[in-house]
Amino acid sequence: MRSTGVGDRAVTLVDARARRGVRWARRTVAGVGLLCAFALTACTAAAPPTPPTPDTVTIAPTVDPAKSAAPAPVVPVLPPTWPLTGIEGDVAQRPALAVKIENTAAARPQTGLEQADVVWETIVEFEVSRFVAIFHSQVPAEVGPVRSVRPMDPLIVAPLHGLIVYSGGQPGILELIAASGAQAISNDAGAPGLYRVKTRPAPHNVYGSPQSFWDQADADHQAAPGEQFVFARSLEAASAVAAGSPTTTLSLHLSAASDPSWSWDGTAWLRSEGTAPAMAASGARLSATNVVTITADHPNTDFGAQGGAPVPTYTLVGSGDAVVASGGKTLAARWQKDAQDTPLKLVAADGSPVTLAPGNTWVELVPNGSGSLTLG
Repeated sequence: MRSTGVGDRAVTLVDARARRGVRWARRTVAGVGLLCAFALTACTAAAPPTPPTPDTVTIAPTVDPAKSAAPAPVVPVLPPTWPLTGIEGDVAQRPALAVKIENTAAARPQTGLEQADVVWETIVEFEVSRFVAIFHSQVPAEVGPVRSVRPMDPLIVAPLHGLIVYSGGQPGILELIAASGAQAISNDAGAPGLYRVKTRPAPHNVYGSPQSFWDQADADHQAAPGEQFVFARSLEAASAVAAGSPTTTLSLHLSAASDPSWSWDGTAWLRSEGTAPAMAASGARLSATNVVTITADHPNTDFGAQGGAPVPTYTLVGSGDAVVASGGKTLAARWQKDAQDTPLKLVAADGSPVTLAPGNTWVELVPNGSGSLTLG
């Protein structure tokens, strides 16, 4: 039988188409694979890489040598000062010595006053003036004339806790002295170191030896006194000099029998009794670095003097007006004393301490209402 070739051609055509389908399928699979590969690559490229975790490092702070801690401040050690004058020096370990000194015409010129650290002037009966002279930094060879005690004396000497020397006193006033805490050295009690001179009539002739008085200090009265006033370290730093008003004269009226005054000579305040210069027995003019005027009530007490005259005192526990004179200037102030055995304080209007210039001080007790101070 003869073949016509149609079937073969049909088979051949079918096979060709089948082969083309296989090739198309392969190309399709390959294309899909490439697309997936591209998609995977794109997805992988879009995700950012995870950064590495750094190691923890601790760095200690450093101090710049130029910014080191500031050194501790150096506080200068100031030289010691005498407690009753504020003057620099090695302080002797002896007590304060208060001596009652007369100030009538019959008593002048007195001995030893120019060497006192502090002198308090008071008005006693018959309107006469009497001093409480306090010695510590200097040792006079002799002091006098020594007279009797009065009711205001304990208010002055109690804060010193030292010695008080006198010649006589009424029993009730002697009890006040005994209660003051001061050690009494009395001529009437026969204390050593007191004697009468022949150059003056009694009762203006009792004198004494300060060194002998200090030698009698008992075990409870050996220590140096504390400061009674606050002192600046220099004249220029004293309150009156720094903030006061220029003044040349201080004229005081203390009583009908006492009108002392002070004049500034460019170096110190010079004392006068009325119009006469006040002199010491040594020939020295009585002078002061500071003059402190205290105005206080001056009531009479129940103690009587000769002829029934009342014996006055001062009201010094409390406060009142004061004037401080230093370096040719004066400053208004206030005084305050909290108790008999505490020092009298000087304060400014704002309550701050008023300082005195280094040197000796006279305290003028002006009777409130009847006494006065005039500045010139």
